[in-house]
Amino acid sequence: MSARASRRGRGRSVAVGLAMAGVLLATGCDSVSGIPVDDPASAPADTDGGAAPTYIATAVAPDPTVPPVPADAPPVGDVPGVPEAAPALQRFAADLRAGDPAALQQTCWTIPPLTAQAMYTNPAAVLSALAQPGTAADGTLTWTDGVTTVTADQRRVASGYACGRVFPATVEPAYDAADARHTVRRYLARSVGRPLHADDEEGEYPLVCAASPATWDPQGTGAPVPAPLANNPGTLTGTIGFTDEQISSQELTPGYMSVAVPVTNASGVTQNRTFVLAEGDNGYCIGEISP
Repeated sequence: MSARASRRGRGRSVAVGLAMAGVLLATGCDSVSGIPVDDPASAPADTDGGAAPTYIATAVAPDPTVPPVPADAPPVGDVPGVPEAAPALQRFAADLRAGDPAALQQTCWTIPPLTAQAMYTNPAAVLSALAQPGTAADGTLTWTDGVTTVTADQRRVASGYACGRVFPATVEPAYDAADARHTVRRYLARSVGRPLHADDEEGEYPLVCAASPATWDPQGTGAPVPAPLANNPGTLTGTIGFTDEQISSQELTPGYMSVAVPVTNASGVTQNRTFVLAEGDNGYCIGEISP
């Protein structure tokens, strides 16, 4: 895990609190997009309460082709060395300007839906930041106008469409507990055959921490080891469902998060499984799953 990730872990609650201030959020299943929602401004320990139905495998619609950049798309500043960045963010900017929250939830499915809803409440501020020249560092693209900062995962721009994450320019961008829970939700949705998006596969969107280099140390022992899940990918083989809205999370140490969720196996037995995640420059990865 990078030094930048460690700084993010220490600054998570401050950054998210400022970014999401004044937004009233709720938990539950989104009635428009059908994507489970999550609270982007959670406390260190948080539970998605409610009686949600268990996920069961269903067919997934094919991914639509990325459309051309609209001729009147908002301007996006170029990123030196990443020529594909501006067009990818212009497609996002055009959707943001159109003001359709449901459409943005569908296209920005890697972000917890209520987090996206909160980030995109002021499109003008986002577009103002995107119009400035961008920079690239540690796999993250950044645009800022000194008031608002927008970041995007550099790996995602190659797809032709990348969603921006929005923060006040006065704080360091960070991931939070909602992002950790959403990572687990995506992992389990894949496991039961119902990914949140047709493209959400491990090869394209990695959710499991890499075994090498050996940096796994959630207890802060100073003796990191390879992430256990990378060498035991079949830990949850036979999973047929999980109870989404009972997902809970708690920070372990800076840069590490614990997420618990009821998981149902092929015998119909449901038990809580605990996921341990590490925060990196581009979000959380799952390094360990335990009973």
